[in-house]
Order: sequence, then C-alpha cells, then structure tokens
Amino acid sequence: MVRNIVKIDADKCNGCGACASACHEGAIGMINGKAVLLKEDYCDGLGNCLPACPTGAITIEQREAADFDEEAVKNRQNMLEEIKERLKNKRVTPTAGGCPGAASRMLHPRHTATANSVAGSVPGSSMAADSAGSVAGGPGSAAGNGGWNMDGGELSQWPIQIKLVPLTAPYFQGADLLIAADCTAFAYANFHQKFIRGRITLIGCPKLDEGDYTEKLTAIIKANDIRSVTIVRMEVPCCGGLEMAAKNAIKASGKFLPWHVAVVSAEGQILSE
Repeated sequence: MVRNIVKIDADKCNGCGACASACHEGAIGMINGKAVLLKEDYCDGLGNCLPACPTGAITIEQREAADFDEEAVKNRQNMLEEIKERLKNKRVTPTAGGCPGAASRMLHPRHTATANSVAGSVPGSSMAADSAGSVAGGPGSAAGNGGWNMDGGELSQWPIQIKLVPLTAPYFQGADLLIAADCTAFAYANFHQKFIRGRITLIGCPKLDEGDYTEKLTAIIKANDIRSVTIVRMEVPCCGGLEMAAKNAIKASGKFLPWHVAVVSAEGQILSE
C-alpha cells in the first residue's frame, strides 16, 4: 500500500544514532555508521524520530511500503521487557550504579597511519618527535610495533563487557559481533586490526565472572539484527565456557547466523580459526 514512511539521507547522516534511540518501534538501526530503515513494517510513519536528528537527514515520504505491523512491534517490545526482567532478577546484568563510565555510546575509530607509511610519506621523517621511542626497536618505531597502527584503537562502541552492555543499542543493528575472552587482546598483539575492526566487541571471562553468559547473549542476538558472530578464546580449557555460551546463544536465538571460532595461545599465536 502507499503510505507515509521515513526516508533517510545517508549523505546527511552523521552516525550519531539519536534517531535509532528515538524509534521505539525498532524500525531504524545503525549499519556501518549510518542510520538505516531496517524494517518497513515496524515504521508507523508518524515521524517521532525526526526531531531527534541533528542534521535533518530524516524526512517523511509517501511510497509503496509494507503495512505497519503494530502487533509485531508489541510482541518485540514485550519480549525485550521479559528478557530484561529475567536478567534483572538473576542479577546477570549489574546496574551502572550511577557511574558515567558504564553509559552506552558509539565510538568513532581513527584509522591512523602506521609507522612505516608515515616514515615513507613525510620528507625527512624519522619519528624524531617521538625521541623516546624512535630508536630502532623502540616502542615508537616501525621495528618496535611491526608497522601496526600506533595510536588509533578500533573499538566502535562502549561498554564492551558482556555484563554491562545493554540488550538493545543502535550499534547492534546490522552488526558483526565479536565475542572475545578477556585475555585474548593481551595475548595476540594485532588483536584490534584482525578482530575488533569492523565489529561490535563483547568481552568476558567465564572463569572469573559470576553466572553464565548464554541468556544475555541470546537476548542480544534475538533482539537485534546481528549479521555474524566471531568467537575468540584462549587455548586454556576454562575458556571453552565462553565458546559454549556463544554457540548456545546462537542456537537458542532461532537464527541462522554465520559464525567461527579463533583459538589463541598464551604465546600469541592463532592456533585455529
């Protein structure tokens, strides 16, 4: 049928995610840093998201679109409330306790130049400004970091602890999910570039954290448009709990998602993936 429905100008969108948060029906999500209309039948066409957009990227247009499915929207909202209540009662997700550091937000990774590319493109550059680390093999040199990105992290959201992330957030929509054991980023030197880049990151330790991650991960996968799941764990047996929780969550969600597991050794080698 022809009806009112939101239209998003990707060129004007700055990726703030305000519209996705304002859309209580869940019709809008963030994909690759841009707002996208994920489900036409979740959009009521009333335009409650318009005032939230700081750049004027959202307008209302009339076109052929699927009917607004109010029943489906209510079912989704009820499901989220039930999951939140269960997790609250089980104390799986602690509250932020007023700590601003636990507030959910999107980040914008800076893909900075590597030491090798800087040295090769700037006339006379020998990283002299970083005198403490410019000696061969020092922490600020190409030899010292293998030519990797020296000061730009790849995280695209905060928080990252499984127990702290909300069940729904704009950054989950259309996301490739990384579920990693706490120790993996310390053991594998190039973790940001190989695993975090382009993914939404969740971390945890099945040995130290109280409770099982399965229900929380299931809720996240069920409630959001997750595209794929990458699991990164250490070789130690206790890390198998994280892998099992992630696999069980995918199965319990009822979705067919591509997934794979990478195993990292204490020496920093990828044993399998």
